[in-house]
Amino acid sequence: MSSVKLGLSYWMQLFLIPIYFLSFLIPRNPKLWLFGSTFGNRFADNPKYFYLYCNQFHKDRKNGGIRAVWITKQKEIVKLLRKNGYEVYYRYSLKGIWCCLRGKVYIFDNYSKDISFWLSGGAVKINLWHGIPLKKIQKDNCFDQVRNSKKWSDRWRYALRRMTDEKPSHYILTTSKKLISIFSSAFGTKRVLTSGYPRNDSLLSEKISNLKTKQEIQDEKRLFKIYQQEKFEKIIFYMPTFRDSEEKFFHIISFERLNRYLLENKYLLCVKLHPKSKLEKKFHELEKEKSPIIVLHSEDDPYIFLKKADMLITDYSSIFFDYLYLNRPLVFFDYDKEEYLTHSRKFYFDYNKITPGKKAETMEELFAAINQGFEYKQEWEEQRLYLKEKIFGSTNELASKKLYSDIINIIK
Repeated sequence: MSSVKLGLSYWMQLFLIPIYFLSFLIPRNPKLWLFGSTFGNRFADNPKYFYLYCNQFHKDRKNGGIRAVWITKQKEIVKLLRKNGYEVYYRYSLKGIWCCLRGKVYIFDNYSKDISFWLSGGAVKINLWHGIPLKKIQKDNCFDQVRNSKKWSDRWRYALRRMTDEKPSHYILTTSKKLISIFSSAFGTKRVLTSGYPRNDSLLSEKISNLKTKQEIQDEKRLFKIYQQEKFEKIIFYMPTFRDSEEKFFHIISFERLNRYLLENKYLLCVKLHPKSKLEKKFHELEKEKSPIIVLHSEDDPYIFLKKADMLITDYSSIFFDYLYLNRPLVFFDYDKEEYLTHSRKFYFDYNKITPGKKAETMEELFAAINQGFEYKQEWEEQRLYLKEKIFGSTNELASKKLYSDIINIIK
């Protein structure tokens, strides 16, 4: 955050503190549930899939259903949802403000300001979060300057940020009882739900009708067109996490050799970067006519595409946990692990024990790991299935169904 933004937008929030306390006086409707994601900027992740589920299966309020409303800062999201018959409001519209004041349940994946922190007094807050942490998060992350400030000046500077991040949330969601202690420590709360992640319902079932942006529809068509026209035999997805050292990828990989390797083996490499990545433009420069590399928009919903991957290459991203549902080969391209552990994040688990797939630090090791992953598909299957049960449990029940029931019991 620049000093200008810090001065104009950050500290101006001081004037909103009275509004926050006044919002506790507004009676809230237990049938009105509000949804938001990524500071109001995206229609994404667990809130997206749970919102779609609630609208498709629990909309009839006469029979005990609820009114599920999406709140956003992006007018494109308003257009998309309204066009498809869903209720959505721009955060700063009169209807949006009124819903924020009246909604009893706030459902989000970062903080209540994904919807509206300043109007949230008295609401029940359900943080669905956005990933099973391999990396230490929130209070457990020693590199987090907001929550673990070592200087008095930083503690004062980030006081408003800590307030609007509102830790702990009333409830935090995870996927199994084995993860309760981690989420309880990271978020400073004992109110941990183990209903599972709604986004993974899309990997298990077609019961919930998905909703795609124009960009996602275009990228999906482009992916299949290239795959079919060029007669590729496998689709490999590369989905790395965001970190400061991501530029190092271009120092390790020779794209001339990568292209040759992919073409010789008839592999299509599909790159989906983290939304915070600064390398999307650089990766797009690699796309050429009949290229074996395709780059999806970084804001695309990865769960639309994940089932299409014959193999997933990642590093420290939580996406690999969700990919366990598909029981397909995983490769971990961890070329900067020591640097990452030293300067970015520590891990909750022993990295080598929790990652069921070949590790690669160089280009040659990466090619060998891909070959081995496809040739010996069963090599890591036992570890994948064991880890899946540990992280998600043995049930294949829709997470959205269980989460809905849990929230109903909470507000009762």
